Amino acid sequence: MAMTIESFAAKCRAALQAHPDARGRAQVNLLVKEALKDPDFVATYIPEGGPERQVLYEDPELGFTVLAHAYSDAKASGPHDHGPTWAIYGQAAGATVMTDWDCIEPSSAEHRGKAARRQDYTLAPGDAHLYEPGVIHSPRRDGPTRLLRIEGLNMDRVKRYPYDVVAA
Repeated sequence: MAMTIESFAAKCRAALQAHPDARGRAQVNLLVKEALKDPDFVATYIPEGGPERQVLYEDPELGFTVLAHAYSDAKASGPHDHGPTWAIYGQAAGATVMTDWDCIEPSSAEHRGKAARRQDYTLAPGDAHLYEPGVIHSPRRDGPTRLLRIEGLNMDRVKRYPYDVVAA
């Protein structure tokens, strides 16, 4: 039987309730990989031609949010973190080149932070990567891609501050 968004979210909720720390987030990362192996789940919830950002589920108690992302063309984002929360990027189709950044100066409401490139790596279909709170990263997509993403909190309601790129 195909996984549903309800069953996926329930497993994520159980993992985060049992371990409201890095262990629970690591378990959710494994659940993302499991969902990405289910072609019916991907076709149903992360279809080609879908919106760039679609909330599939938001947990009313814990606040984590499950999203589908579908990009029809190339797109890149600058270095960013997820403020006080975490995020998991799960690659459903296409490839995303991720860059990890070292924080040279933190960003704040008063000034832009500074970040230096540490490493690049590619997320291929079936891959998932956990970004803990404060970890600076940036995605680049060179063509059509689809992702399943989990945010520890719905980032639509979290204020974040930008980073400028500097040489290491």
